[in-house]
Amino acid sequence: MTMFKSMAFAGTVAALSSLSFAWSIDGVVSSKAGQPLSGVKISSFNYAGLETISAADGKFALSYDDGVGLQMLKSVQAHVGFNHNVITISGIKAQTLTVSVMDALGKVAFSKTQHNVNGALVIDLNKTSARGAKFLRINADGNRNTYQIGKTVTLMKDGDPLPTIMFAKEGYNNFSYTMKAFEEHNVQIAMEVATQQSSSSQKAESSSSAKVESSSSEEASSSSKAEEIIINCAGKTYQSGDHKMSVNVDGKNRTFIMHVPSAYKGDKPVPLVVDYHPIGGSGQGQLSGTTYKSQTDPEGVISLYPDGTGGKSMMGAGWNVGPCCSNDDDVKFSREMIKAVEEKVCIDTKRVYATGFSMGGGMSNHVACYMSDIYAAVAPAAMDLNKTNSAQCNPVRPISIIMFRGTNDNVCRYQGGDSGFNDGLNFLGAEGNFQFWAQKNGCTGSPSKNSNGCNEYSNCKDGTKVVLCTKQGGGHEQGDGKVGWPFLKSFTLP
Repeated sequence: MTMFKSMAFAGTVAALSSLSFAWSIDGVVSSKAGQPLSGVKISSFNYAGLETISAADGKFALSYDDGVGLQMLKSVQAHVGFNHNVITISGIKAQTLTVSVMDALGKVAFSKTQHNVNGALVIDLNKTSARGAKFLRINADGNRNTYQIGKTVTLMKDGDPLPTIMFAKEGYNNFSYTMKAFEEHNVQIAMEVATQQSSSSQKAESSSSAKVESSSSEEASSSSKAEEIIINCAGKTYQSGDHKMSVNVDGKNRTFIMHVPSAYKGDKPVPLVVDYHPIGGSGQGQLSGTTYKSQTDPEGVISLYPDGTGGKSMMGAGWNVGPCCSNDDDVKFSREMIKAVEEKVCIDTKRVYATGFSMGGGMSNHVACYMSDIYAAVAPAAMDLNKTNSAQCNPVRPISIIMFRGTNDNVCRYQGGDSGFNDGLNFLGAEGNFQFWAQKNGCTGSPSKNSNGCNEYSNCKDGTKVVLCTKQGGGHEQGDGKVGWPFLKSFTLP
């Protein structure tokens, strides 16, 4: 069995921690005012069973090591090095060796297969179209390892993203932090004091049914044509927490997480938000990384975090949005998932919304085309429609959409165009996506700046709106829930 060891060639050998499937983080957690916070519960959503508490001075440390690296050190012969975009794989002995270089979406930019290899292999990315690649995958006689390319080459565990760390303390808003490297030191975390508005909204959720019905009417007033519907909430109380669930779609068990906040009482219909994860991610990862949950939880809103599937991408789970990145019917999955949840908790079927990040943003664009009978509005981030699915896009009604894009996004370029890897992904671009939805929704006139500084078409059919929020210098980022959620909940199905 051929195995590989990750070594950083920049004159020095990488630390032992980078040789295993391991990560570590330490730092200080404090209030926004700079006061160190003790007793903060610190855990990782995508690495179960890990937990620590911050000390009196706010310091914390959390780490993970599955021991595989130590085992590898005993038997490893091959070495992987990276220096000035040149990858060196030495000490190889394999009948068939395939080396693939991929972009951040997992699309293969360069691949090379050699037979009866005994020695070393050198790949100069400067001489290929794969400059700026993010991942290296080596398959030697069926034994596969994936590496992350940066200033060094770091071994990754297939299917496991970088950790997202959650910080929780009574009286403070939960805070999540996604690590940018496998080893981070002196990370500074600042937590916000929970606002009075949040606590008052939680009290409002448990107030009398007469008051609840009144507030529901006010929220529904955003659509003058909205018909009053009666939803029976009897027996639909549900324990708060994150519940792993599944539905069977085309003979396959499809999984998702249903998040029930403590403010949900089951005494009135509440909105539902479906939050789609990026490629290579998971529902659990998106639950910890989303910016919407902190906004919707105080209002008792139920949120869903579905798991995509693989099939067309080497980077793991994704969504079927045309030429990429799954072979499964994710629109059908979304419909079945929502239907199953509506049987368990009390959902206002006129206030179901979709959002998502990266490929999840592509999916929330996609469902606006094919599920406008279910979703009242959508809020994609960091990805647009591509020319394949946009050509087939035919929503049954106008649908409001707010898009979040960064001008320096190096994964889904702001200006759009071909991804560059001959994979069929040719994006409309942020402005192109904006104009596409303005046309689909029959918007007239020119866009103007709204109160959030976003470009907005407000004169569209059936009272819909089309909004593009551009972050100058922004990268590949999650959408802004503080802006996105007020927009979403202002719309109901006609």
